[in-house]
Amino acid sequence: MEFLWYILPFILIFTVLVFVHELGHYLAARQCNVRVEVFSVGFGKEIFGLTDKFGTRWRLSSIPLGGYVKLFGVLPPDEARGEEVSPIGDEDTSFYNKPTGQKAWIYFAGPLANLIFAVAVLAAVYSITGKQYLPASIGKVYSNSAAERAGIRKGDIVIKVGKSSIKRFEQLSSVVRSSPGKDISLTIQRNNKIIVLVVTPKPIEVDVAGSKKTIGRLGVSRSRSGSKIIEYNPLTATWEAIIETLSLSGLILDYLGQVVSGERSAKELGGPIRIAQISGDVAQTGIFSSGLFQLAAFLSINLGIINLLPIPLLDGGQLLVLGIEALRRKPLEKGLLAVYQNIGLVFIVCLTIFVFWNDLVQLRFVDYLYGWIK
Repeated sequence: MEFLWYILPFILIFTVLVFVHELGHYLAARQCNVRVEVFSVGFGKEIFGLTDKFGTRWRLSSIPLGGYVKLFGVLPPDEARGEEVSPIGDEDTSFYNKPTGQKAWIYFAGPLANLIFAVAVLAAVYSITGKQYLPASIGKVYSNSAAERAGIRKGDIVIKVGKSSIKRFEQLSSVVRSSPGKDISLTIQRNNKIIVLVVTPKPIEVDVAGSKKTIGRLGVSRSRSGSKIIEYNPLTATWEAIIETLSLSGLILDYLGQVVSGERSAKELGGPIRIAQISGDVAQTGIFSSGLFQLAAFLSINLGIINLLPIPLLDGGQLLVLGIEALRRKPLEKGLLAVYQNIGLVFIVCLTIFVFWNDLVQLRFVDYLYGWIK
């Protein structure tokens, strides 16, 4: 039963997010007069389904891990066969016959739907329970660090970097990393006083994919206490939700860039097992808790951003192909397109195996299995 308490919240959240993503594709396709043949929640054998007046088969399938929409006429006419063959007079509803702009909109609408969903969820949470956050509070100042030399103390809260207001420690870290050896003005709240200090992040050389890169280091750690709750009216909550979604999107892209460049370890990447664990832990506070809704919003942002990456088979990869074809003013050759898609498939399979392994290592399942075999 304890296992179900962890897996069911994950399946519920993931199913909702996939439905939202595919609904974005569906609505954009309908807007562009492209016939949607199937809207499936899950993969595999159909458990239940119905066909609407537009000819779309809405189905609930047996494997509740994902979903898809099947658009009519994705393949060019000379390659189409079976259900892809266009009945006479139905060419106007074919995806293949649509302008590049409409095709791009249909691909982009899925990730966009995830981002809009995140904004809506966060706005609702902020309106009802308020917004909780950990300020950029200093938990520890290390000896002989740039922070110590500048006069920063434990308990200080950084509220501005230069003229820009900040609310999170990550915002401070991003500026520090990109400013090695440069003076930075920090506005700090210390008890009931506001003071301004100038700090010069210490230049540190790190190895990035075999080459050296210099980043800045302040020499502090974040405080884990002192969380605050701010209440908002619905309008302000929506604006805060938009800012939060954009900020989290930027942090996700920044993290992925650091992983690719070698600045951060790919071992931090989590997969379905770790997400299920987090979902179950958060669900302990209640299936309708604000924490679970905020987790759903964060995962929705992740899903939207990941799908926009220029990786073959993902929406971003399809958008890249459309862009290349628009510049060439002709479709990619079938052989080249097949190689591109196969590369994407191999990458996704390898990434899936890697994050599963990461999850098992983090949960110490590998150590347990090794001990059991011995």
